[in-house]
Amino acid sequence: MNKKKKVLGIVGSYRKDGVVDKAVSEILHAASRHGADVEKIYLVDKHIRFCTNCRECTQTPGEQRGKCVLDDDMEGMLQTIESAHSIVIGAPVNFNNVTAIMRTFMERCVGFVYWPWGIKKPRIRTPGMGRKVALVSACSAPARMGRTFKGTMDALKYVANILGAHSVGELCIDQVNDAEMVIPPKARSKAARLGRKLAR
Repeated sequence: MNKKKKVLGIVGSYRKDGVVDKAVSEILHAASRHGADVEKIYLVDKHIRFCTNCRECTQTPGEQRGKCVLDDDMEGMLQTIESAHSIVIGAPVNFNNVTAIMRTFMERCVGFVYWPWGIKKPRIRTPGMGRKVALVSACSAPARMGRTFKGTMDALKYVANILGAHSVGELCIDQVNDAEMVIPPKARSKAARLGRKLAR
């Protein structure tokens, strides 16, 4: 009997039920319809302390993630991520990049790399892990102004790489200018396809 896949959504928006949250939910619902167990984490609900760049978590060699010295909700979240087969990571474009809370989360993922003092560049501890990821963002600008997504998508791709995940696709929703934004039909269709891919 095949074990059910676990798909985890990580929402790095400050706005619950906003367009990024709704888009992540669409993907998770599609994954659930295809047999996956799904869960969603709101970063805004978590106590995540700022990384102090002490690099203690990067010093020990090996494939296991280094443990942070800070005591907050991050360790529990990272364990949940490590137990997932697939991830959805979502954050809106804020000032041409991800939100501050997503950036704080990203910085605390540094334990996934081995980077002892004296070494010029880090090495990812979990190369080729095989975890899948779908990346979600939203912006008020039109799609033709794609550069407004670039900083955000580059950041999301980087953290996905650190987490040992390969992308099955991106969902970028443009012209988000209403307080109560409805996910456009085209975006809903793409979300359904991404959810199906993550559940496989």
